[in-house]
Amino acid sequence: MDWILDLLMPGNTSIASTLVLYSFVIAAGIYIGKLKICGVSLGVTFVLFVGILMGHFGYIVDDSILKFVREFGLILFIFSIGLQVGPGFFSSFKKGGMRLNFLAVLIIALNVLIVLGIYYFGNINDINALVGVMSGAVTNTPGLAAAQQTVSQMYQSPEQANLMASGYAAAYPLGVVGIILSMFVIKGVFRISTDKEIKQIEDDQENAQLKPFLMSVEVTNKLIDGRTLLQLHDVIQCNFVVSRIMGQDNVVTIPKSSTEIHVGDRLLIVCSAIDSSRFTAVLGPQIEIDWESAQTPVFSRRILITKSEYNGVALGSLRLHNGYKLNATRVNRAGVDLLASPNLRLQMGDRLTVVGNLDDIDRLASRLGNSMKRLNQPNLITIFVGIILGIILGSVNLGFGMKLGLAGGPLVVAILLSRFGYKAKLITYTSSSASLLLRELGICMFLASVGISAGKGFADAVFNTTGMWWVIWGFVITVVPLLVVGFIARGRDKINFLTIMGLFSGGCTDPPALAYANNSTGNDAPAVAYSTVYPLTMFLRVVAAQALILCLA
Repeated sequence: MDWILDLLMPGNTSIASTLVLYSFVIAAGIYIGKLKICGVSLGVTFVLFVGILMGHFGYIVDDSILKFVREFGLILFIFSIGLQVGPGFFSSFKKGGMRLNFLAVLIIALNVLIVLGIYYFGNINDINALVGVMSGAVTNTPGLAAAQQTVSQMYQSPEQANLMASGYAAAYPLGVVGIILSMFVIKGVFRISTDKEIKQIEDDQENAQLKPFLMSVEVTNKLIDGRTLLQLHDVIQCNFVVSRIMGQDNVVTIPKSSTEIHVGDRLLIVCSAIDSSRFTAVLGPQIEIDWESAQTPVFSRRILITKSEYNGVALGSLRLHNGYKLNATRVNRAGVDLLASPNLRLQMGDRLTVVGNLDDIDRLASRLGNSMKRLNQPNLITIFVGIILGIILGSVNLGFGMKLGLAGGPLVVAILLSRFGYKAKLITYTSSSASLLLRELGICMFLASVGISAGKGFADAVFNTTGMWWVIWGFVITVVPLLVVGFIARGRDKINFLTIMGLFSGGCTDPPALAYANNSTGNDAPAVAYSTVYPLTMFLRVVAAQALILCLA
């Protein structure tokens, strides 16, 4: 039994003992983090607190091993975050998301201004501790990671990084509470009814411009008789697809651009809901037809794109009608249906809805892959090529001694690869389960390392007057910017409360707050707003934490 006691004794830095320590910290942290208090759980962040507890009781890890595990975990986490948010990073700047992103940037700017005010006029003049407090107050672990990595490069000493982790741990719990409390304040001040806000969201979704809408129309307008579908596109100037045509003889055909339409024809049209009235005004009344039960050799099927050579290829270049006598009506990407426009670029994992004969559909499916098994295989080449490029970019001196580091470099490269990787023939598709595993493994390795390292001096640093001020200032950093932005969003811009909840959660990159918003409303509107601001917010949180250290340390 002595060997077991020796393996579990504090101070043992052997490989076996280190693996046991990391495994226990991560397993216990995840388990405790699943426990909910008032419907809110801290998730994997509790790994940090378990690590601090073990470090406090004398458990240590060899410095070189701890640094490697911490940095490698950080890179895995940051890179997977970049791949996740990359596709939406650039689209989030479009008109619909500009206002929300502006408000999210305002939250970050106010966070930084409050930190600067505390640094110059408050009772805490250690910027390293303050950056840790700020990261904890806004529940942003990547910001902490980036700042710690910058501090480690500057000082070549773990003391300042540990101090930063202590500030993060002190501010984090009230950070989660403060975000949810801010939602309650905005709701109470403006006397918001959640049910009315949900109804408004649902009404708006009925008129969504991007969501494909299927409608059947009978042609009664004699002025349209004999026109081709190409000419019809000139008359009705919007994105739409005529999926099938049923003539007066009840024969269903797959139309092409040169197909003529005649009075009495019945058309199955895929368009956006907001454009549906155009077709009834130009063609004729909307009718009800069960196209699936009609006596026809025409079928509708979904094809999964799993061959890498079609990653980034424009849908129109497939020439589906000429080569396969098929019509593409919709493209499902990550659970969202998109109109199948010719200039839409396909991605690995897209599900293409096509209409035609089964034999033709099977030929196209063979060409595009249609193999779920291929999607389950992770694209490790892209991941490690991206990590190499990220480390190189992070090591480049950008001027004034500033570097993106091991956090910023991989984040920027992952965002760019996820958006433009197809141009270099790199496949960035990763199944949701593989992506989640990579991200969670990375963050757990990082948090466990940070906690174990910071645990030795945590009690002395936090449980005193200084620690009390860390908690107080952290709460101020959390709540004040959210309330200011919340009043602007609701009072001036009249933004839906569910969207504001998502804005608060995404602006602080806080999954527990998002979980509360989703559970309390039963609607996915908070998640939509969260995903809109999350990419830019995550990037700016990392940059802001590093910039404060480089400018003031």
